[in-house]
Amino acid sequence: MKNTFFGALYLSLAASIWGGMYVVSKYVLDFVPPFTLVWLRYVIAFVVLFGILKVHQYKTKTSISIGKQDWFLLGWIGFIGYFVSISLQFIGTKLSDAHTGALITSATPAFIILFARFVLNELITLRKAAALLLASIGVIIVIGFDNSGGSSFWGNIVLLGAALTWALLSVYVKVASTRFSVLTITTYAIWFALLFTTPIMLWELHEQPVSFPSMIVVFGILYLGIISTAGAFFLWNKGMEMMDAGIGSLFFFFQPLVGAVFGFLFLHEQMTASFYLGGLLIIIGVFIAVMSPIHHRQSKEGKNYGRSSL
Repeated sequence: MKNTFFGALYLSLAASIWGGMYVVSKYVLDFVPPFTLVWLRYVIAFVVLFGILKVHQYKTKTSISIGKQDWFLLGWIGFIGYFVSISLQFIGTKLSDAHTGALITSATPAFIILFARFVLNELITLRKAAALLLASIGVIIVIGFDNSGGSSFWGNIVLLGAALTWALLSVYVKVASTRFSVLTITTYAIWFALLFTTPIMLWELHEQPVSFPSMIVVFGILYLGIISTAGAFFLWNKGMEMMDAGIGSLFFFFQPLVGAVFGFLFLHEQMTASFYLGGLLIIIGVFIAVMSPIHHRQSKEGKNYGRSSL
């Protein structure tokens, strides 16, 4: 019971931090260009995570052996996830708004179903297909059918790309996790993301100025690097360690909820009827995806009861 309580607390905090991240990003992006902000976020996060990794290795007296194929896999994760997906997330948030950004990217768990079929050879059941369909319809409703070329529409399209690439990242992280800890994967993948981001960041700085009009911008950057990346990463994985994965995944819904509330309170963003309708479909879709069938849960509980009675 104690582990369940603290697990729920850690997962709620992590998802809430990610929800608030969109509001902070929206504010900071008015002064720092997207790729420069991504680069700064990863520099800070890498320093923090690398330090934690080395302290962990020192305490446990362990070392990491990484082969050539492993470096390629870590580089791919860094490219598709921490470079492409996060860059699209920041660009989309700048063009759209905070609450929509948090909502669209919350469809990621449903998209994982699709990529897991091709990468991990996992079957797409009727339940999974229904979840994917509902979440996809929800995203379309949130994005809207406006083809006038407005910045908000294209921002939503970019955010959809961020959700798709993050789902792809999640599948390849599962592949890599058979050899390495999630801390090791994230630390070195972020290192590769820094390498990919640096050339674009240097070009961007030449084209667009960076300004720090107040310490609020500096604190926002530190929040994105330390709290929403290194801190939330630790909290989320610690919480998932304490709880069943299917139940733990439901706490991801705190992200769009907090993103919407913070966007309304601090950025005065308006939430339309299509936002609520699309959001409801996404939540239903992801809920169906992460929940086990009733007969499967009953069977599992029966087995556990049988073991405990021996």
